[in-house]
Amino acid sequence: MSDGDPISEVYAGCFRRLVVQLYAVTGDLNEAQEAVQEAFTRALTTPRRFARLENPEAWLRRVAVNVARSRYRRRRVLDGLLRRIGPPPAVADRAPEHLALLAALRGLPEGQRHALALHYLVDLPVDEVAATLGVSAGTVKSRLSRGRQALAALLTDSDVTDTTYTGRIDVRS
Repeated sequence: MSDGDPISEVYAGCFRRLVVQLYAVTGDLNEAQEAVQEAFTRALTTPRRFARLENPEAWLRRVAVNVARSRYRRRRVLDGLLRRIGPPPAVADRAPEHLALLAALRGLPEGQRHALALHYLVDLPVDEVAATLGVSAGTVKSRLSRGRQALAALLTDSDVTDTTYTGRIDVRS
């Protein structure tokens, strides 16, 4: 905290109090903290204007309450949409083969894991994987090759390599 910085001084003096007040409004401590943080972030974008405020805490409170209200309205709209379309489809596959594949992928370096997942599981072509990851197509091809080799070493159980996933990721090649 720097001496004489009005935002730092107000932050030190009223952050906790604002969070408690917003907690009473929202009923959710995390939501209250995020709304107050957003209010301070907005103050930081216009520090000169903030310094001229007669009652900066009241301004922060108003901004935080407005942020919380806006988030509540957006969440309510989303909840209504989700109720209309029904529950989301089951995404997690609990089959042992799938769990073994995910565990093996987590054991790979990040670049290889991302390339393998995008190419084989999301079914993106090499050029699109390269664009998504911000690397060259040659880098993607290298990561795919090294990733397949690493997966083959990690997935040594022959039952795992003989599953439906071998059509997408052939760990023996």
